[in-house]
Amino acid sequence: MAFRRRNKSYPFFSQEFLIQNHADIVLTLVIFILIALMFEATAKTAILFIQPQYNVTTLSPEGEVTVYHYGWKDGATVLFYLCIVIILHAVVQEYLLDKVNRRLHLSKSKNTKFNESGQLCVFHLVSSVWSLYILLTEGYLLHPSSLWENYPHIHLRFQVKFFYLTQLAYWLHALPELYFQKVRKEEIPRQLQYIGLYLLHIAAAYLLNLSRVGLVLLFLQYLSELGFHIARLFYFTDENHQKMFDLWAVSFVFTRMATLTLMFLAVGFGLARSENQGLDWDSGNFNTVLIRMTVLLLVCLTQSWLLWKFIRFQLRRWREFRHEQPLRPPPMDGGWGGGSEGSNVLRTSRDACCCCCAPRLRDGQRAKAPGRLILSVLLKRSARPRRTIENYYCRKIK
Repeated sequence: MAFRRRNKSYPFFSQEFLIQNHADIVLTLVIFILIALMFEATAKTAILFIQPQYNVTTLSPEGEVTVYHYGWKDGATVLFYLCIVIILHAVVQEYLLDKVNRRLHLSKSKNTKFNESGQLCVFHLVSSVWSLYILLTEGYLLHPSSLWENYPHIHLRFQVKFFYLTQLAYWLHALPELYFQKVRKEEIPRQLQYIGLYLLHIAAAYLLNLSRVGLVLLFLQYLSELGFHIARLFYFTDENHQKMFDLWAVSFVFTRMATLTLMFLAVGFGLARSENQGLDWDSGNFNTVLIRMTVLLLVCLTQSWLLWKFIRFQLRRWREFRHEQPLRPPPMDGGWGGGSEGSNVLRTSRDACCCCCAPRLRDGQRAKAPGRLILSVLLKRSARPRRTIENYYCRKIK
């Protein structure tokens, strides 16, 4: 199974050979682990990589239920699914994104960002739907108090533990993908920032037995990021699609506020009023003042940093817009990027009657009919006052 076209052969175990064939090499390792399940001598070892460990059978009103807790053997499971994610990453890149890139003919920098948004768009879509399904089936949305009641939540259902293991596997796989995808050096620090933040928050929620709160926060974050990457994909296909960024901006601010509110409600008030206080490694209880304050501080700093970057970006965009506004005609549809139909009429008409075309006309002759066409289009499609538009474009025509 070849994931990429071989235009040139490289020496074995060279750098280019590993980059070009990394998905095939990882697929071979996965097949070896699956074959090991067929033999009794190696089946117990192979099962550590495939199936989540530390399962316990408990009694509940529904009968016997199998639940899980975490341990050091989870590292083998994360490693196996890291290999699975690398293979899926190559499949999405080869059979979906590369085909779209060939039709769009993007530049090298836009091509890199398009691939990044395409991969993250698929991941955020799957993760947001998966996390929403878990929240609905476990009843966390219908009973918000269950997010902090009966802490510590050391026993996890299979779908909850498997969700966290795959999340860790995905963000760990993003580190070697920086090498496999030949990411530019100036892009590496930015990607390392959000990869590190995701790993830190997911691992903290998993190890501190805050899995229920972490599920809600991940759902909100992935839903917001999904909107951003969809907007960026549409922008790369057509630069006039910029209104989706405005919708994402609203969801971004809402996500930050909802995250801070939920953390203060669950950790700052819910766990603080819990009767089960203290530090107990055996029972998985980390409900102490120091740990609660550390968790709140970590989340607040992260959300504040994201808001600070967002505000800086919006201010820079506003300054650029104010700087460009005197240099170009008013937008035809009131939007930041300008209109489509009216701007096309304006562009073709102005090319035919502006001052650069005046030497081609005889003395005393002016293209007044195109000028009237410009004014009529502007007065119909713009909310600006009539006198302002006439003064602006009459100067351009005269």
